[in-house]
Amino acid sequence: MGRLLKLLVFLIVMGIVAIIGYAYFGDLTPNRVEVNQPVVLDAN
Repeated sequence: MGRLLKLLVFLIVMGIVAIIGYAYFGDLTPNRVEVNQPVVLDAN
């Protein structure tokens, strides 16, 4: 039972470290692209 608890704690800690590492080193910025699209308005 103690080994299972240690494994669970280890996996949780490693998951937290992985998330923090991805947040700092992962490229999370979106690519910006200008979009021009004509709009047709129904004006009587």
